[in-house]
Amino acid sequence: MTNVTVRPATPEDIPASAELIRLYVEQGKLLPRTLEEFDELLPTMFVAELDGRVVGCAALEIYSRKLAEIRSLAVAPDVQGLGVGKQLVQACVNLAREKNVLEVMAITSSDAFFMACGFNYTLPGEKKALFIQTRDEA
Repeated sequence: MTNVTVRPATPEDIPASAELIRLYVEQGKLLPRTLEEFDELLPTMFVAELDGRVVGCAALEIYSRKLAEIRSLAVAPDVQGLGVGKQLVQACVNLAREKNVLEVMAITSSDAFFMACGFNYTLPGEKKALFIQTRDEA
């Protein structure tokens, strides 16, 4: 494992995080984020740093005591496969536990990754999340 440090994000981390996310927005894998959204997510956002460079980011959006979502998980292409994403997911899950949030979800096109992090399609009692899109696909 590399010497990656995962820590709470600061306002100074927003430009680097926005650039990381932009890479995946262009590929259609992540939704774009405005600076206002970054400001709102900052208290529950984490970055991964390697040699002084931000190489990953993720945020936990807390909707209620019952539910939170991992948002804007992005890892620089040159450090993928080194466990950076898993560390960021774990930081978000740990924060959810600290805040006594009961369930954390991830909406993703990389379900195998989240399953490797301990996520599953169903919750106890066979609950499943279902979605309907209310806008045209971009």
